[in-house]
Amino acid sequence: MTQTSMETGRMTVLAVHGIQGTSAAWTPVAEACAAQARFICPNLRGRGDAIRGQDSQDYRLEAFSADLSEVAKHLDGPFILAGWSMGVSVVLEYLRRNDGPQPCGLILLSGSPRPGTAPWFTEQGDRLLAEIAAREKRLNLAMAADHQAVAWTWEALQDVNHSASLGSIELPTLIIQGSADPDTPLEHARWLSEVIPNAALHIIEGAGHSLLTENTTEVAAYIQAFITKLHHTQERP
Repeated sequence: MTQTSMETGRMTVLAVHGIQGTSAAWTPVAEACAAQARFICPNLRGRGDAIRGQDSQDYRLEAFSADLSEVAKHLDGPFILAGWSMGVSVVLEYLRRNDGPQPCGLILLSGSPRPGTAPWFTEQGDRLLAEIAAREKRLNLAMAADHQAVAWTWEALQDVNHSASLGSIELPTLIIQGSADPDTPLEHARWLSEVIPNAALHIIEGAGHSLLTENTTEVAAYIQAFITKLHHTQERP
């Protein structure tokens, strides 16, 4: 797993991209939040110059979570774990496994505890690969993931359900969702916010799935406020 880092700021944010994205997906928000946060943005396997798998077994959430744990082990001090789209599923799997350094807060954007029920793709085989290419263009993804890696990842996500473990998440959690997201409808965000005990849901009216690039200012403002509140909480005696 490769990673990029935004070096300024006090709080570290370990940020995970979506099923078709790469570390570049977080760049606009990382730059907007640079005064307050240092973003570590790894490429999941099959993305960027990270390792490639051989089949869907190599792209299961357990594998992504293990890779993420290796990155987290090299962080100094407290960190926030953030995920966008499928990155939310990687974050939830990381917390469920509980075998790596634990974050002090969570940021979840456009994600779902049941990603296999989200209408990201509907086709199979060669038509799925064509659908992946079309979605890549629609979402205007920078440095998009390898199409076969995306197909295998989607196959591995079909039976994922983190609903049962949400209630045990005690971390401060910021959830941001677009009201007009066709890829992860608003109800998926509510599945998260209504069960995670210390979660706050912020809905950006009229926004779609590409919050990081199309709604950078609003997302950055919510993240900056969340970091400020987290700092104040940590400073209390």
